[in-house]
Amino acid sequence: MKLLVRNLSRSTTEQELRILFSAHGTVTECSLVLDQATAKSKGFGFVVMPNETEAKAALSTLHETRVAKNKIRVKVAQ
Repeated sequence: MKLLVRNLSRSTTEQELRILFSAHGTVTECSLVLDQATAKSKGFGFVVMPNETEAKAALSTLHETRVAKNKIRVKVAQ
């Protein structure tokens, strides 16, 4: 299941995002969307978790939690 993670701090790294979601299960892919001109985070990214039960648990637990002073939003990617 692919999850969209929005409202991330611009300083959050892919590694931090992977660790955050790995606490809820297996993460096979983790990527931040970067601005092409500056190579800095645009404040959102994607996390892929193959086990749907683990992904739903991560979604419900992490949605609207504070990470680096930002309240992140997690939903299933379209």
